[in-house]
Amino acid sequence: MFTGIVTDIGEVLAVADDGDRRFRIATAYDPAGIDLGASIACDGVCLTVIATGADPRGWFEVQVSAETLSRTTAGDWQPGRRLNLERALRVGDELGGHIVSGHVDGLATVVGLRPEGASLRVTFRAPPDLAGFVAPKGSVALNGTSLTVNEVAGTDFGVNLIPHTQAVTTWGAVRVGDHVNMEIDTLARYVARLREWAA
Repeated sequence: MFTGIVTDIGEVLAVADDGDRRFRIATAYDPAGIDLGASIACDGVCLTVIATGADPRGWFEVQVSAETLSRTTAGDWQPGRRLNLERALRVGDELGGHIVSGHVDGLATVVGLRPEGASLRVTFRAPPDLAGFVAPKGSVALNGTSLTVNEVAGTDFGVNLIPHTQAVTTWGAVRVGDHVNMEIDTLARYVARLREWAA
């Protein structure tokens, strides 16, 4: 489990295919403190660490299946790609965002950017099958970042990125046309399931 509070920006150093796809990701996390088998959310995708090292800089490696590559942005990751990183939540940690599983539901697309004071209003288009789970003032995880929904219009919804969020995540480089990993709020998922069951 994660909170959607990004704690590092990693960089893809190398990509290799060995049945699945293997990524080496540079990080400011101390590799000596990353256990093999640990979970790290990479742009919102929960991935398992299979190797670590510190030459010439700290890094960890993950292996990504064809299923994950087809359903997330991981299929497009290449060396130089910057990724929002978050270590798994530990008992006693502050829950600053919302409960995030790291299981991406689909890809949203950036369809609009508009400055609002020092902040940036970003409009996303959700896949039609996920749009109904997005509600004004609700939470959504986008590229692993817990964000508050400001408004919803059909399949489009907007969020506001304050300067701090833009500085400590990859959102400072967002562009129209970008595809982003989208995970709907767990609460919305269960409410929808209960309504379906009651019907």
